[in-house]
Formats: sequence, structure tokens, C-alpha cells
Amino acid sequence: MSEQTLTDPTLPTALGETRNRVLELLCAAADPMGVQDIAERVDLHPNTARFHLDGLVDAGLAERRAEDRRRPGRPRMVYAATTSDASTGRRSYRLLAEMLTGLIADTLPEPGRAAATAGEAWGRYLAERPAPSQRVDAADGVRRLSTVLTESGFAPGVVENLTRPVIPLRHCPFREVAERHRDVVCSLHLGLIRGALAEVRAPLAAERLEPFVEPSLCLAYLTPTPDEPS
Repeated sequence: MSEQTLTDPTLPTALGETRNRVLELLCAAADPMGVQDIAERVDLHPNTARFHLDGLVDAGLAERRAEDRRRPGRPRMVYAATTSDASTGRRSYRLLAEMLTGLIADTLPEPGRAAATAGEAWGRYLAERPAPSQRVDAADGVRRLSTVLTESGFAPGVVENLTRPVIPLRHCPFREVAERHRDVVCSLHLGLIRGALAEVRAPLAAERLEPFVEPSLCLAYLTPTPDEPS
């Protein structure tokens, strides 16, 4: 498994690789650094290093100031990161997801059920609960669930039949992990749908989730539930 598959794309793409290296050096430095010091550490011409440093200053990611010293002569300009955290550094949340999902699959006796339970709790948390007096019908329930799914990155499509609703999910935000640990990840997603439907008091239940019917399509099957007496 290559590093590329497990490393998430992050802000360095927007900054550029060289400028990001300069920023990471500033974040790691204990004291402000001069242009020549940075150029030597990053293997750049001083003018190139200054160009990237000034770009970081313009972006608000670094600050420029005169060096505080008591020696005679004109003080040099030094640069420091405006944060101690290299927030634009490389992230590996996909690797973390692989590790934790594998741990669940390997250690829990019923990983699918545990994932579904966790998903339900998060579905309730992510859904916006309607007012106590507000009645939610199937159409409103689908709309509210679709809002949760949209905000979670699933790109839900239009539901054409409210009698037996099927929600097309055109993007899986955890696709690479789901392909290796389908029982855990898809159960988590099914639980999330169930929790959201319960939280909005929709007269619908999540019957099943059919993953990857096409490379970029999963189907969430809902079924009507009897109206509870008011």
C-alpha cells in the first residue's frame, strides 16, 4: 500500500511545495530566521527564498521584522511563522481511518453492529431536531435526511418515489476505507441514516444500504413506518 493512497491532499497544493517547505521550517524554528539561513536550509537562492517568505507574509502565515540585536550596523530582517502549528503540513487521516477501522473489524465480536450503533448516535447529533409540535411527513423527512447526507459529503440525489424511497448516494467520503472494510464503514453509514431519521421524527426507517452498485453510487433504501399516535 503506497503512501500516496494513505496521505490526504492538503493545503500545500495551494501554497506550492517550496513555499510550504519554507513555512514548515519557520514553524519548527525556535527563533526568527533570516533569509540566508532559510535559503541554506531549504536549498534555495536567497532571492527565491525571500520571494517565498514575502508571499507567506502577504498571506498572513508569517511575519517580517527587524532582528533585535545590539551589535553595530543595520539589523537584518528576520521571519517567523504566525502560528506554531504547521497547519498546512501533510495529513494522514486516511491512514488513521484504516488503522481504526481495522482495529474495530479485528477486535470486536460484532463490528458491523457496533459501527451501526455509533453511526446512529452521530446521525442524531448531525440532524436538526424539529419543533415538538411540528409534524414531519415522508417528503420532509427525506429532505432533512438529505441535508445531513449532503453536509457529510455523500452527494445524495433526488428521491423519485416517496412511497418506497431510495436515496442515491453519488459520493462516498470514505470510499477507499469502505472498499477494504465494507462491513464496518457501510454499517456506520446505515446507522447514521437511521439516527438522522429518528432525530427528525420522520415516518421512515432505513431498511438497508446497498454499496457500490456502480463505482460512484450507493443506494439507501427507506421504508415507511406507521404513524405514532400523537
